[in-house]
Amino acid sequence: MRNILIVISALLFLFVITSCGESINTTGDPRQAVINFFGAMQDNDTTAVAHYLDFKALMSQTGADYALSTTDEPRSFKTPQEIILDLVDGGLTKGRWFSMQRVVGDAEQNLDSALVEVSFIDKRTDKQYFTKFGLRKINEAWKIYSFKTLTR
Repeated sequence: MRNILIVISALLFLFVITSCGESINTTGDPRQAVINFFGAMQDNDTTAVAHYLDFKALMSQTGADYALSTTDEPRSFKTPQEIILDLVDGGLTKGRWFSMQRVVGDAEQNLDSALVEVSFIDKRTDKQYFTKFGLRKINEAWKIYSFKTLTR
């Protein structure tokens, strides 16, 4: 019975996110979608954060953690709610990403997919983390499917 309630809650949550998120403008530039995503994180706007994410792809990734640490065991997320909570106040990823300067660079767009350069600069250690967020268009909106982080 409890499992049924969890599934129903998750489906209801996704329905609300999908229906509310359509008012968020993500149809144009993938670079702007990444900038807007960071703005939603800054504002702790869980609905907007969710609108920019491809949950199915993010939950299927294993072996690398995008929270910018080489010492942590990679985390795997089982629900969209776990991902969202990680990207707002109190989340490990938000804490690490927002403790650094974030620079959104150029986008490489190929039809309905794009890579957007993002750098995180830790001024205390003078270390830069360079990544390319992977985005794809789903129902005419840019969704982030990967935060793959590479150290430079």
